[in-house]
Amino acid sequence: MRKIILAWLLVLTGFFSRAQELNCTVSVLTPQIQASDKTIYETLKNSIRDFVNNRKWTGDKFQNSERIECSILITISERIGADQFRGNIQIQSRRPVYKSSYSSPIINHLDNDFTFKYLQDQTLDYDESGNTFNLTSVLAYYSYIFIGLDYDTYSPEGGTVYYQKAQTIVNNAQASVDKGWKSFESSRNRYWLVENLLNPVFKPMRNCLYSFHRMGLDKMTENSTESRATISESLKGLRAVYNDKPNSFLMQVFFNTKADEIVNIYSAATQEEKGEMVPTLSLIDPANISKYQTILTGGNK
Repeated sequence: MRKIILAWLLVLTGFFSRAQELNCTVSVLTPQIQASDKTIYETLKNSIRDFVNNRKWTGDKFQNSERIECSILITISERIGADQFRGNIQIQSRRPVYKSSYSSPIINHLDNDFTFKYLQDQTLDYDESGNTFNLTSVLAYYSYIFIGLDYDTYSPEGGTVYYQKAQTIVNNAQASVDKGWKSFESSRNRYWLVENLLNPVFKPMRNCLYSFHRMGLDKMTENSTESRATISESLKGLRAVYNDKPNSFLMQVFFNTKADEIVNIYSAATQEEKGEMVPTLSLIDPANISKYQTILTGGNK
C-alpha cells in the first residue's frame, strides 16, 4: 500500500509541476444590456477562463511561475438572440523583466469585430483541424498570439510556430459569416495581425521584440546605458518596416502597447540620446508624437 501511495504522489507531483502556458484573467461586461438575470454572463466568463487557462497550447513544460500573464476583457453591447451576442474583445499580455518587479506590456489590443454564440453552461470545445465555433476560434487565435509574442521576446523569431497555428485558424474561418477573419473586411483585423507577424517584411519588428526585451530590458539592472543603447538600435531597425509599410497594423499595435513604456525608458536618457531618438520615434510612430515630445522636457542627465 505504501508503494502505491508513493507512486500516486509522484504522479501528482509531476502533474502539478507542469502548468498550462497561460494565466489569464477574464472579465465580461454588459453595460448596455438591461436584464434582471445576468447569470449567463458569469458562466460565460468562467467558461472562457477555464478554456484558456486549462488547455495545453504547446508541447513545452511550464512551471506555475513561468505562465504567461494575460487578460481578456469582453464587452457585450448587444444580445442579438437567445444565444447570439455582439461586442468587442480587448486582449493584453505582459512579461516579467529579469531582476525586477516590473512587467513589460507585450500587447494591448481592442478587437471590435466580435460576434459569437453561447448557451448557458455550454462546454467550450475546440478542434484545431477545422473548428467553426467563432467564440473558441477567437479565443484560440489570441491564445496563440499571446504565446507567439511571448516566445519572440525570449528567442529570435521564437513564436513562429504559434503564429502559424493562429494563421491556420484564420484560414479555417474564411467561410465564416463572422467578421474579423477576412482580408477585404478591414486592414486592421485578425487576418492582418497574423499576416504581418509572418510576413518577412516585418522581420525587423520581430527582431525588435527580442532585442528590446531580452537584450535590453532584461539587462537594464546590469548596465542601463548599454541596455538603453540596445533598445535604441532595435527601435531604429523599425525604420525599414515604416519605409515599406508606413501604415501597417502590426506597427500600430506595437506602438499603442509600448509608447508609454518607451517614454519612461528615455526619461532617464542623456540629452544626446533623447535628441537622437525623439525624431526617429516621431517618424515611425506619428500617432504618438505628442508623447515623444515629452521626452525632451523630461530633464537633463
